[in-house]
Amino acid sequence: MSTKLLNCVEIDPDSDPAHVVIWLHGLGADGEGFKAYAAAVQLPKDLAVRFVFPTSPKRSVTVCLGTSDFAWFDMPDGDVTGKMDLDGIEASVQHLRNLIQRELDRGMPPEKILLAGFSQGGTIALLTALGYEKRLAGVLAMSAYLPTSEALEKECREVNRQIPIMMAHGELDPVIPIPVAEKARDALICMGCTVEWYTYPMTHHVCIKEIADIRKWLLRVLPAT
Repeated sequence: MSTKLLNCVEIDPDSDPAHVVIWLHGLGADGEGFKAYAAAVQLPKDLAVRFVFPTSPKRSVTVCLGTSDFAWFDMPDGDVTGKMDLDGIEASVQHLRNLIQRELDRGMPPEKILLAGFSQGGTIALLTALGYEKRLAGVLAMSAYLPTSEALEKECREVNRQIPIMMAHGELDPVIPIPVAEKARDALICMGCTVEWYTYPMTHHVCIKEIADIRKWLLRVLPAT
C-alpha cells in the first residue's frame, strides 16, 4: 500500500494542538471546500483542536458517466446497496491511516484523534476507525453508509468497539436513503458499538441544526485538557 500523504488543508489552533479532527469530504468535493466546518462548529480556543481536511485522489466515477472527480471510491451505479468498489475503499482507508500515522509521529496520542466524514467520507471514516488497532477519540459519520455488516464485523477491532460514534442523516436523502443508513446503524449496535443517531428534515446535505448537534457532541468527546 502507498504511504504517500494526501494533499490537506490544515487549520491549527493558536496553542499546541491537544486534539486532531481529520474530516473527509464527500463525492465531488475537496478539502478546501470542507474547511469551513472548522469555523462552523465554533469550538472554544482552549480546546486546541487541529482540523485536517484531506482531498481524495481523482478517479473515474461510473455513476457520473465515467468522468474523473474527487472520490474516495467508485460508485458503479446509483444504488448504494449494490456492488462496492472494495479496492477503492481499501486504498482510501490506507490513505486515512497514513494521515493518522502522521499525527502519531507528531506526538498526538491516538485517543486524541477523531475521524469525521460526509457521505463517502463518512463511510471511510467509520471503516478506518473501527478497524484501527489503537483506540481513537471517536468517529462522526454524516449522511454515510457501510458495506455489508459481515465485512464490517470481520474488520472491527475490539479496542474501538466502544468509541463514541455519531451518525447524522437526512430523512429525505435521495442519494443514500435513510433505511440504508439505519441498517448501518443497526449493524454497528449489534456489534456492540454505541451509536448516537440524529436525523433532520433535509436531503443529502448539512443543516444548521446538525452543525449545532455536532458541536455539542464534539465538546463531550473532546474534553478540555
